[in-house]
Amino acid sequence: MKLPRRNFLHLAAGAAALPAMSRLAGAQAYPSRPVRWIVGFPPGGGADTVARIIGSWLSERLGQQVIIENRPGWGTNIAVQAVVNSPPDGYTLLWFGLGNVLNVSMFSNLPFDLRRDIAPVCGLVAYPMVLVAHPSVPAKTVAELIAYAKAAPGKVSMASFGSGTVSHLAGELFNTMAGINMVHVPYRGSAPMMTDLLAGQVQVAFDVMVTSLPHVRTGALRALAVAGIQRFEMLPGVPTIAETLAGYDARTWAAVGVPAGTPSEIIARLNREINAGLADPTIRERLAQLGTIPMIFTVPQLGDYIAAEFEKWAEVVKVANIKVE
Repeated sequence: MKLPRRNFLHLAAGAAALPAMSRLAGAQAYPSRPVRWIVGFPPGGGADTVARIIGSWLSERLGQQVIIENRPGWGTNIAVQAVVNSPPDGYTLLWFGLGNVLNVSMFSNLPFDLRRDIAPVCGLVAYPMVLVAHPSVPAKTVAELIAYAKAAPGKVSMASFGSGTVSHLAGELFNTMAGINMVHVPYRGSAPMMTDLLAGQVQVAFDVMVTSLPHVRTGALRALAVAGIQRFEMLPGVPTIAETLAGYDARTWAAVGVPAGTPSEIIARLNREINAGLADPTIRERLAQLGTIPMIFTVPQLGDYIAAEFEKWAEVVKVANIKVE
């Protein structure tokens, strides 16, 4: 049986439209089953806690359970790979942040391209960092620390959570912008770093606010400056580093991503619902208690922010010659 040419063309056009119609229908029905949120950190830590606060909110807004799935390992790259390998249907979310941006510059063998394979959805939180010093250090301000380091090149020790971590890169950015050479002393995590800092075995460190704040309050550590772009409300009398070194900003942050190719309607829905949570007074208070600050972005704004972070930190990694395999 032969079809008239006109009928054949109509059928062909209809068949070609089916995938697009299917994707649209799927987006409109989203979500119809539980959503996985893959977090590249162990349970019980700061990232996991924030994810569970926002995940609970998102579950209520979506009408489907959001399941937090912890997949630590390989500098959070295992979690990224799991999401990259997932269907782009909005049912697999990724917790990603500054650490993943740094990995792109430091790892030479990643099996994925973060910028190509992950689509940004929305911001989550910023983790304010603080430049702290042992009380034995004579410097009481950023300017005094810079002068102290210049007077004793290569003799001031700067601790970090480990090579290639956010605290390390924050210090290298400070070294570069201040024109000094504090000696990097890497540790295997925040806890051992803090033990030696409190004992005076190392002199200064860039630490997340939530960890250092109790020690600053007791006087065991001295807060020289906040590393973000604005003062922290829990330390209102402590200036920012940028007040001395214009343009310095070393906040660590977290955001939500999905596999590239996820329908824009689903991304917009997730952005809207999560931003509503970040603006909710109760959620904001819970996040503040963790020492974090909500980051509310539109999808394009987040894309621009991440692009700027890629550019800034790639230069820091290059100047510091940091490589992780």
